[in-house]
Amino acid sequence: MIRFIPIATETVRAWQAGAPDANGQPPERQIAQGGGNPCRHCLRMIPEGAPMLVLAHRPFATLQPYAELGPIFLCAAPCIAGGGAGGGADLPEMLASPDYIVRGYGPDERIVYGTGGVVPTAGIAARAEELLADPRVAFVHIRSARNNCFQCRVDRG
Repeated sequence: MIRFIPIATETVRAWQAGAPDANGQPPERQIAQGGGNPCRHCLRMIPEGAPMLVLAHRPFATLQPYAELGPIFLCAAPCIAGGGAGGGADLPEMLASPDYIVRGYGPDERIVYGTGGVVPTAGIAARAEELLADPRVAFVHIRSARNNCFQCRVDRG
């Protein structure tokens, strides 16, 4: 079993209150255009016309060459973590594109070579389970197949 993990609520609440992002800048406030603004906390699409945050996020605990940094969207108003605080087993609603990059990382937060690939959305859960069955893989990232943006993390359930 697997769990799709949202960004931690305490981290999101800090950004919603104006705390600096991974670049040391306050999150930008924008209005969602609809359809293409996935919140990495509630794991849903931000509704068209709703206020949202755009900020730089590095989903790694350590700074090292594989610790990718990139833009993400969040609901500007407090939202509830997708699947509950610990994440859920169901494919997040926000994964609405035809395909995504699914890639495994080791306990050192570095890419496990040979694990990454573009996977049709319907196959994400199966591929994540397959990767997490590999003892070298500590966690999996789901990333945009078009822009490489971090979507969510997948852990063993």
